[in-house]
Amino acid sequence: MVIFNELMARIAGRFGRVEPRRAAGAYVRGLLADIDRKNCWNLAEHAGLLGPQALQRLLRTSRWDADAVRDDVRAFVVDRLGPGGVLIADETGFVKKGTRSAGVQRQYSGTAGRIENCQIGVFLA
Repeated sequence: MVIFNELMARIAGRFGRVEPRRAAGAYVRGLLADIDRKNCWNLAEHAGLLGPQALQRLLRTSRWDADAVRDDVRAFVVDRLGPGGVLIADETGFVKKGTRSAGVQRQYSGTAGRIENCQIGVFLA
């Protein structure tokens, strides 16, 4: 939790108000948690919130610079890994039946071995 708090302190200035800053913390904790479906309802429930509104507001209407947050997170990871650090990237396809999830489209999925309606996730280890 100490490392998480260090990261959140590093990106806190990217959020002009305390509400989106708190929502960002809840959102990231939820993404890192071992929960099956990572939608705003489940992430809010995991965070002990009464509903998903704060997380939805963060993603839809709150003003913050996603590119700057990404750059801050990258710098944080580089600092933590040090000069000898190594990351391994791998992409995985998630076959989807509908089109309502973000990033779903007909594309090649190595998981399915063919073009499918799917999302592609890139993971670092």
